[in-house]
Amino acid sequence: MSMTGEIDEGFYSRQLYVLGHEAMHRMSNANVLIAGMRGLGVEIAKNVILSGVKSVTVQDEGQTNWTDLSSQFFLKESHLGQNRAMCSLQQLSALNPHVCVSANTGTLDEVLLLQFQVVVLTDSSLDDQKRFGEFCHSKGIKFIVADTKGLCGQLFCDFGDNFEVLDADGETPASAMIQSISKENPGIVICTEDREHRFSDGCQVSFSEVQGMTELNNMPHVEIKVRSQYSFSIGDTSNFSEYERGGIVTEVKQSSVFHFKPISEALLDNDLLKMNDFGKISRHMTLHLAFQALHSFVKKEQRLPRPRCQSDADDLLATVRELNTVAQLQELDEAAVRILSYTAQGDLAPLNAFIGGLAAQEVIKACSRKFTPLQQWLYFDALECLPEEEDQLAECPFPAKGTRYDGQIAVFGSEFQEKLWRQKYFLVGAGAIGCELLKNFALIGLGAGEEGHITLTDMDFIERSNLNRQFLFRFQDIGKPKSEVAAMAVQVMNPEMNITAHQNRLDVDSEQVYDYKFFMGLDGVAAALDNVEARVYLDGRCVQHQKPLLEGGTLGSKGHTLVVVPHLTESYGPAKSSSNDSIPLCTLKNFPHRIEHTLQWARDQFEGLFKQTPENVNLFLSDTGFVERTLGHSDAEALEVLGGVWSSLVDMKSGGQRPTSWEDCVRWARCKWETLYNNDIRQLLHCFPREQVTNTGLPFWSGSKRCPHPLIFDPNNTTHLEYVVAAANLYGQIYGIKGATDCTSMRKILEKVHVQTFTPKSSVKIHLTDKEMEEEKGRESDDTEKALLEELKGKLASLKSSAMQMYPIDFEKDDDSNFHMDYIVAASNLRAENYNIPAVDRHQSKGIAGRIIPAIATTTAAVAGLMCLELYKLVQGHQKISSYRTAYINLAVQYFVLSQPSPPQPFEAVCKAGIPSILWGVGQIIAVC
Repeated sequence: MSMTGEIDEGFYSRQLYVLGHEAMHRMSNANVLIAGMRGLGVEIAKNVILSGVKSVTVQDEGQTNWTDLSSQFFLKESHLGQNRAMCSLQQLSALNPHVCVSANTGTLDEVLLLQFQVVVLTDSSLDDQKRFGEFCHSKGIKFIVADTKGLCGQLFCDFGDNFEVLDADGETPASAMIQSISKENPGIVICTEDREHRFSDGCQVSFSEVQGMTELNNMPHVEIKVRSQYSFSIGDTSNFSEYERGGIVTEVKQSSVFHFKPISEALLDNDLLKMNDFGKISRHMTLHLAFQALHSFVKKEQRLPRPRCQSDADDLLATVRELNTVAQLQELDEAAVRILSYTAQGDLAPLNAFIGGLAAQEVIKACSRKFTPLQQWLYFDALECLPEEEDQLAECPFPAKGTRYDGQIAVFGSEFQEKLWRQKYFLVGAGAIGCELLKNFALIGLGAGEEGHITLTDMDFIERSNLNRQFLFRFQDIGKPKSEVAAMAVQVMNPEMNITAHQNRLDVDSEQVYDYKFFMGLDGVAAALDNVEARVYLDGRCVQHQKPLLEGGTLGSKGHTLVVVPHLTESYGPAKSSSNDSIPLCTLKNFPHRIEHTLQWARDQFEGLFKQTPENVNLFLSDTGFVERTLGHSDAEALEVLGGVWSSLVDMKSGGQRPTSWEDCVRWARCKWETLYNNDIRQLLHCFPREQVTNTGLPFWSGSKRCPHPLIFDPNNTTHLEYVVAAANLYGQIYGIKGATDCTSMRKILEKVHVQTFTPKSSVKIHLTDKEMEEEKGRESDDTEKALLEELKGKLASLKSSAMQMYPIDFEKDDDSNFHMDYIVAASNLRAENYNIPAVDRHQSKGIAGRIIPAIATTTAAVAGLMCLELYKLVQGHQKISSYRTAYINLAVQYFVLSQPSPPQPFEAVCKAGIPSILWGVGQIIAVC
């Protein structure tokens, strides 16, 4: 956030698609205190700073010790004995230049707390939690407690007596086009069948553009009752006018008010526990008591229970049983209490990453009033990470050794740490999840021994929009290879890391690098990829070489993790078809009714005008077989391609479209505007007049078909001129002609442009369905088309010249100076105006047309943490499928589903030799027979 209050869209690009501008503006006024700078505290601070609040103060009185290095990624061995907050300050400040970060090394008190809107306590006593919790509740300060002990975590929220949430889930309001509305009580609304309406019972909706029954357009919102996926009922419409045609129904988001109890009261209310693994209900109820008992133990003994100490575990369990005389839990998970005692001195980076991601998301909710807050307790455990054989949990000392891994050794022991050092892993991707995984790898010591190694590959280079969530990168790294910078960053975190950075794309072309020998030398693979195709390919390679795979992904506040274990679980599997999301070509070409349609149309225009045609010209100039190959397609397609090549090579004075000056580029852009937004629309209305009816007597222009109107060019209309400026500059670029942006001189050129008169033709046929379009392509061409092709072929034969080479443009959404998004926004909004579709701003256009995946650091951190908890299990060598977890989470609405992965599904795929194949089986078919 800048000093003027404007949001830095380049930096916050992907997060804005999660939170939106209004929520981020609210966040920019929030001052946040985070107390405790051990591993959990720094994880929360990192995520909150990246999110873009006004200020973050980190408070800690303590000094760095060896255990801190197990999970505090901004502390080094040179910081031992120094204050944790001060040692972390420089690195935290460098994460986000828009956030003021400061450190406080004094005692936590009420005077300090009054300076903040949100207070987060980590590594705190129960007495402090109650004292400061009561104070914050009374003063309207949002209060959060987060804690981790070994393999168990705790989270608590208190946002006051009345906390208003403006948007509970962050989802785009559902909308649908109307097919018909009955005049009765209740009125039945039937939506068009191009997609399901996605409304739910009781939700509020508003109507617009309804013709006939216009009374609905004036109603602020209406409650609905869903009847089917395409229909719903509303109130009494019997006294309304008769419905004629058209209309859009849109969900109206409602605010919600949440009521929180202060922590002292909430401790006694088991109904406030949010479950996340329904196989562990009794365990998490028990952990609610066990954490309280742990505070009592520390207060009495002035220390945490010793690792694997039976007597300390007995004392803790006795306290839990005493607390249960009041809580009256029907079932106590006493084994979990003992394990908590055995491992309480542990400090694990993956668990801190998960709980830290959740806690930071709650801070964002408190500051932005967006998304549903936690009410009010959450407990999490990953006790399955311990050895599957219970006798291995018997009493044995895990003494601190004065190493950076002491916090991990306190949970798993030295032998397990040595296993981690020896691991050889392949990490594919150094983006958001890749950076978080590398951080965890460095902290846990994966591949950090003499025999261990991490191979990292990522072909991308660092961009400004990456910095908001790919926290290993800084502004000075922009333009550098992601893999190299990420590898160097984690070697600073842990100098013992053995890591090699590659810049290879993982596909068939890199199989000479990542071959059989490479895969057989691995212990496992981690996927941090952003597309399904690459995941499927990597999954296939892992199945082929019988290697475990850790896979995770995010979409805004949603995330998933999957662990693939050879011979035990199903694999990621083949790509699922997404054909249901595709837009019919006839809709794009003639009948758009949503802004997504006009944006896709604009992208198609961009690709055709500024990329495909120049590429075809260059192929024609360099490839002697280009013309013959093109003639092998349908005559209509060959005419379009070769006609485009000819016109691109012949200057305008000779009847072509090749410019020789900047003025020619402006002339072309103006004429293109006329063709797209006036002539084509007039031709469409000539074929299908406004009052046309179908064979059944219904209006042709109804339902999902919006009746368009032609536009009249106005050089003083901002959008009209923006189109011409962007189109002319892009047209100049593909011919190597320098452009300009001065609107005054542009208008002078436009005054001299002659626009030819257009008359619609009755011979033009416009297809109503994609099937009709395909049938048209398949028909035999007439003599006229064949004659035109022969003529074109002769003309092109005399045009070859290397001096005529063109410069195709690859679409790049994140460069605001290249005219790409300028063109897309103007082209789309003009077409939207043609069809009376509400226009959208540049930010929304960029997200849709650029196919941007919404992303936020909190979800990324949580997903990477869960993946690394599964990594522990793989290194342990777990053989029970019940030990592993597949996760689906949505931090926006506190949705957590952690479940046992599915076993491999038996199937047969018989090759020519008749050999059956079963996934992970001996008869697995690896190559085509």
